[in-house]
Amino acid sequence: MFTLNASNVHPPIFILIGIPGLEAVQCWIAIPLCLMYLIAVFGNCIILFIVKKRSSLHTPMFFFLCMLGVIDLVLSTSTLPKMLSIFWFHSKEILFEGCVVQMYFIHSFTGMESGILLAMAYDRYVAICNPLQYASVLTNTVIVKMGIAVLMRNVIVVLPFVYLTVRLPYCKGNVIAHSYCEHMGIVKLACADTTINNIYGMMVAFSVLGFDITFIAVSYVLILRAVLRLPSKAVRLKAISTCSSHISVMLIFYTPAFFSFLTHRFGHRIAPHVHIIVASVYVLLPPMLNPVIYGVRTKQIRESVLQLVDIKRILGH
Repeated sequence: MFTLNASNVHPPIFILIGIPGLEAVQCWIAIPLCLMYLIAVFGNCIILFIVKKRSSLHTPMFFFLCMLGVIDLVLSTSTLPKMLSIFWFHSKEILFEGCVVQMYFIHSFTGMESGILLAMAYDRYVAICNPLQYASVLTNTVIVKMGIAVLMRNVIVVLPFVYLTVRLPYCKGNVIAHSYCEHMGIVKLACADTTINNIYGMMVAFSVLGFDITFIAVSYVLILRAVLRLPSKAVRLKAISTCSSHISVMLIFYTPAFFSFLTHRFGHRIAPHVHIIVASVYVLLPPMLNPVIYGVRTKQIRESVLQLVDIKRILGH
């Protein structure tokens, strides 16, 4: 194990061991992860292509879906290639600077995804509670401003993680028991007081994710109240069905996110390999399932995909 004196700031490299205790079967675990990544890339690229080509889809909901797709592509691409190099080629070394950059991308784009889910909840709220004002409220200018706000919020909020991580001396070795670099995994190797890191991590989690979840919940309370006032059961079901994709995506994103966050800090009895597997799947599951859910449940996208397949079939003949 690479060791350092306390006077040194950081090692030149970190060693990512992958999934602790399952090193012998990591090559097999990598296969479904790779398939998830390929589906994520293909699905999100299809969504982006269809929305770009179909002017009828140039609406707020689909613009937010495109933002979600770009975020998912960056999030999964910033983690999976290195994970595969660990699992398949035993290439476990990563430069300290590269590790910090990967950490920054993971945390900032995770926050961005949460922000876009909040924006999509607001979109559903306006569409159901104020349908006559939908076009005037969610203009292209407003959508761009919301996207920039989500981007800047997470770029700024996550930036202190870089300073808080780089400032620490690492004399407990350079082996990270994880498949990618994330804040708490790196900080555990520090031989200095990490209280500030822990407090700031908790503050970011509860201020960013907590803020988003709170206002998403408020949006859906208002949506549910508006739906219950609709005249017929059929109309109520149709209104709820327009939210089903968004609700599914939120559950897929927030459930493993909070499991991973709480396990790092309080789940000492949970086996390390369980936590790492969940964390590894977490950065791939939402990017894989988001385009699938919206592709299956959204009529416009489903029809566009079928038309695209038919065109390719005709050209093939």
